[in-house]
Amino acid sequence: DMNLLVVEDDLVLGKAIHLGLCEAGHQCHWVRSGESGREEAVSHRFDAIVLDLMLPDLPGMEVIRKIREAGVRSPVLMLTALGTVEDRVAGLKAGADDYLVKPFAFPELLARLEAISRRSNDRPGTSLQVGALSLDLTTRRVVRDGTEILLTPTEFTLLEYLMRYAGQ
Repeated sequence: DMNLLVVEDDLVLGKAIHLGLCEAGHQCHWVRSGESGREEAVSHRFDAIVLDLMLPDLPGMEVIRKIREAGVRSPVLMLTALGTVEDRVAGLKAGADDYLVKPFAFPELLARLEAISRRSNDRPGTSLQVGALSLDLTTRRVVRDGTEILLTPTEFTLLEYLMRYAGQ
């Protein structure tokens, strides 16, 4: 069973997803705002996160960006009513692992969650952390104390090498 976070502001849909995941044997924590989703994702370890894109306070894209900056590597399944290719691409680039367009069939949600959770458990670490400095190999972003540092490709490669062999 998986420990899941659901960030969905719609009462009916949120309740249905929560109930369905619990009935499927998973532990499920449901919050209704982007800010509480961000707080939960950063302070607890989840096997996967179901994140609605359209949230009243903090948009889903911002939630993904902020939790990835904070080093959260839990896979994220984006729920979107926006079915355009641009929206999906933007979400995937922001750090989501998969997406599902509303309305969707619950068995598909479950299957996609199991798939992204499986993939993230099989995959080697995609980020390096040395002190306050973190380097994401997937997005090629470097962050120190919450501030992004822009590097040239050569500087990035050099920093990656130095961080891999830190202390040697």
